[in-house]
Amino acid sequence: MAKFTLITALVLIILGVAFFVATGSHAPTALIPAYFGIVLGILGLMANTQDNKRRMIFMHIAVTIGLLGVIFPGYRAASAFIASNHGAMVRPLAVKEEFAMAVICLIFVLMCVRSFIAARRARA
Repeated sequence: MAKFTLITALVLIILGVAFFVATGSHAPTALIPAYFGIVLGILGLMANTQDNKRRMIFMHIAVTIGLLGVIFPGYRAASAFIASNHGAMVRPLAVKEEFAMAVICLIFVLMCVRSFIAARRARA
């Protein structure tokens, strides 16, 4: 799972940089997915070890960060989408980025949970 964490981190960094450039490089909040990606990348590197306890701790921290990456951007994107039904969407690029980040992090969290369940079954 450490390698999947690194791949997810790279995708989040690319997403953040792409939307930062797409907004004309004047919206630093567009880099929020990149910040999440950097943190996940560091945790993925630290989890890339043969020590099971260390890997388990860093992967649990990474999945917690991933869960935050689902909840907060997902909530913001959903609330902006609901508000746009009553009028024009204020920042459509930001909503798309938040939604993309939430989906990427959701896939990461689901894959981690699946891996955690498989590891527990393998131990038993």
